[in-house]
Amino acid sequence: MDVLSDAIAAVRLGQPSSNRLATTQRAWCTRLDQYSGAGFHIVLRGNCWVLPDEGDPVALGTGDAILLPHGTGHVLADGPTVTRAIPFEQWSAGVAAEKSSSTVRFEALCGKYRLDRRGQHPLVAELPTIIHLPARLGDHPELRAAIDLLAMEADQRRAGSCIAVPSLLDLLLVYMIRAWMTKSGTGIWSAALTDPVTAAALRALHTDPAAHWSNERLAAEVGVSRATLTRRFATLVGQPPMGYLSWWRLTRAAALLRETTDPLSAIAEQVGYATAYAFSHAFKKQFDMSPGRYRHHHGSGADR
Repeated sequence: MDVLSDAIAAVRLGQPSSNRLATTQRAWCTRLDQYSGAGFHIVLRGNCWVLPDEGDPVALGTGDAILLPHGTGHVLADGPTVTRAIPFEQWSAGVAAEKSSSTVRFEALCGKYRLDRRGQHPLVAELPTIIHLPARLGDHPELRAAIDLLAMEADQRRAGSCIAVPSLLDLLLVYMIRAWMTKSGTGIWSAALTDPVTAAALRALHTDPAAHWSNERLAAEVGVSRATLTRRFATLVGQPPMGYLSWWRLTRAAALLRETTDPLSAIAEQVGYATAYAFSHAFKKQFDMSPGRYRHHHGSGADR
């Protein structure tokens, strides 16, 4: 697994949801309250404005995509001025019947990703409130291809669309974050993943977190001295390699507790602990509760 894939997998819950909406109205305004996951909008026809609860309004044109990684509450409207904002659930139900009209002025694909912030990777945490990806962003053909495919599939009337749409939405999330990281070139993790030493070390730790890693072994894997590895990793990631590994092992364990019914001994082995006791002790220190209690409260397994 690469770091971006792991960062997304650590917080994803269930399947994303989406709605293809269209309206013939000249003036419209709808509000989406703050959400514990991440929201997105893709404009298929026309123009609109996104007015976040915090931050400047963003104008969107046909083909533009916008991701709100932290579920920020916002208004979606025909212009930059907020009038009477109708709750999104009410508004979307009203405009759904307008899709077949030849006088549609605005059409968009809107959706949400369910995320569990408890296991949030710092790569996800440092994403900005809004990621705006204009249609003219020509360096990411895979993003444009995903948007085009979603536009064709999102009405869920084609055979197999119920499987195709969630899969395309998963791709869309990866492509949007990847495009932002490439475009911005700023932030801790953009720097960490473009530094050859730090990136190679992170890749090794994420590929096999259960291995018997040490600073010496990791430095040999990367092909640099221990001092060079420790200095560059700590500077770019914000903590030493073994500190990051310990955090990641337990974060990965939390995801396994939520998603599987594997016994604690099996999870402990998967994330690099010799015994279930050692794993439970470390887990409680990081999450302020035992693995069993965490699974009881947050797991989706049948044993809850």
